[in-house]
Amino acid sequence: MGKKYAWIAAWIYLWALVVTITSIAEYTATFVASLFNYGITPGKMMVTSIVLLLIMMGVNMSGTKNLARVAKIGFWCEIVSVIALGIYLLIFHRSQPFSVVFDSMGVLAADGSYTTAFMSAALMGLFMFFGFEACGNVAEEVKEPGKKIPVAMILSIVFGAISAVISILGYLLSSPNLQDIVNGKIADPIPAILHEALGETGATIFIVIAVIAMLSCILSLQAALSRLIFSFSRDKMLPGSEWMAKISKHSVPDNAMMVSCLLPVIICVWVYFQPDSLARITAFAVIGIYISFQMVVLAALRQRLKGWKPAGEWTVGGWGMLVNVLALAYGLCGIWLLAQPADSDNFIDRWTVLVGLAIVILSGLLYMFITRPFGRSNAPENDAIEYANKLNASENS
Repeated sequence: MGKKYAWIAAWIYLWALVVTITSIAEYTATFVASLFNYGITPGKMMVTSIVLLLIMMGVNMSGTKNLARVAKIGFWCEIVSVIALGIYLLIFHRSQPFSVVFDSMGVLAADGSYTTAFMSAALMGLFMFFGFEACGNVAEEVKEPGKKIPVAMILSIVFGAISAVISILGYLLSSPNLQDIVNGKIADPIPAILHEALGETGATIFIVIAVIAMLSCILSLQAALSRLIFSFSRDKMLPGSEWMAKISKHSVPDNAMMVSCLLPVIICVWVYFQPDSLARITAFAVIGIYISFQMVVLAALRQRLKGWKPAGEWTVGGWGMLVNVLALAYGLCGIWLLAQPADSDNFIDRWTVLVGLAIVILSGLLYMFITRPFGRSNAPENDAIEYANKLNASENS
């Protein structure tokens, strides 16, 4: 689709990653507050979030080996805190019938339609099934990335789906006060469910494990964002590229890593002044990533319709066209859901997601128009097509 199209897709993705890291840090801060029993106030959440971001930046800058170690620990913590706990709650603390899964709990449209409840619940899938592409951002540091990165992406989706279903069912069916949660009487339901099911000691152990898993997530996303900024800067495509393209003695792009930490810190400060905006900020992060996804999916579909046959070490073969079309349909539906206005009379609050998206896109287009960063890369345009054609030609010969 051309270098301009590719650059703006990466620009949107970059800012979506920044906001994603911010959101995870803010939500992790609530668990830390619960662990140490201090009140959840905007000031304390901001300070906690910033401290967590700085700690993870320090781990990242210590080298990729420490990143790998913490990521492995975080993976097993997620298995324990999500899958194992979900199974435990389902077996030993189920207090609701399975039919409650289809109970709207009063969340219906004015005409009594179930669509409102279903579409609201569908957002959970959009929030859960993204982030798998971060594997690709560290592809240069992986042996045989053409084989391993696609498999890693698929496995992250599979494990994400399994863990999400088990975890959500566990919390849902073990809660004796679902109606109070839906009505907002229980502001922070997960700790309440855990304390009731596990007791104070058990809940504390779980929260520690959950915090480690979340910190591992922040660590991995910081690493992904820093590599994205570094690769942009290596081709002189961002302001301050020369400074951000430097590599440390630990083979880590330290300067890009500092920017990857600083940008979420700035947004954490903004959340301090607008504490009710966190959910909409999270939605912006997801919609930004989905849009950058679908720009790639659309470009691939356009080339397929022209007769392009992708080639490489990993392929879905004849299923490619069908997968491509279904992926685009799914992504567009997800974007439409995420773009729905919030329940507010204030214009900015009501349209925070789209306003934020517009700012990112317009600022990117303005920077692209003034500085023309897309033309600075030495990478050939349509390189994927050229690579595929060369491989196909060699196979035919």
